[in-house]
Amino acid sequence: MGCNFPTITTKTLLLRQFSDSDLLNVFKGLSDPRVTKYYGVHFHSIEETMEQMKWFRDLRKNNTGIWWAICSHDGRVFYGAIGLNSLSMIQKKAEIGFWLLYKYWGNGVMKLAIPIICEYAFSQLHLQKIEAFVETENINCKNLLKNLGFALDGTLRDCEIKYGNYISLDVYVKLSN
Repeated sequence: MGCNFPTITTKTLLLRQFSDSDLLNVFKGLSDPRVTKYYGVHFHSIEETMEQMKWFRDLRKNNTGIWWAICSHDGRVFYGAIGLNSLSMIQKKAEIGFWLLYKYWGNGVMKLAIPIICEYAFSQLHLQKIEAFVETENINCKNLLKNLGFALDGTLRDCEIKYGNYISLDVYVKLSN
């Protein structure tokens, strides 16, 4: 994936590498039950959140993914995070993930950010497929993905246990062509 972190700037967004100064914002987002209701992690302390920050760095270092901090164009406002994990250059695919601080929900941030990451994955990483695993009850996320050209590929029924209950995941896919 190269040595330099790929900072991406558009007219409205800046997608950049996480820095230590993002720790409190990441904690704020990933400790908020509204944000983590359908997300894979939830943190109760800054120390736990530091592990997430390390995970962001390790993905890149190990060539298994890449995550960006989503900010306003001028970099002053931190909105959330987006990235690719489970990256396989052999299989030419990755899984997309994302979250936003609650106060920015409904403002179209992800509607702008997801296509940017898809374009990067297809044009720069030369991937063929981007997958999104979405809890079946997460209607807003499923609608967003459909509106952005992702297609439902199938449902993994009762495939994970979350908070002591089985959950099902809908798999959405976007292909490069």
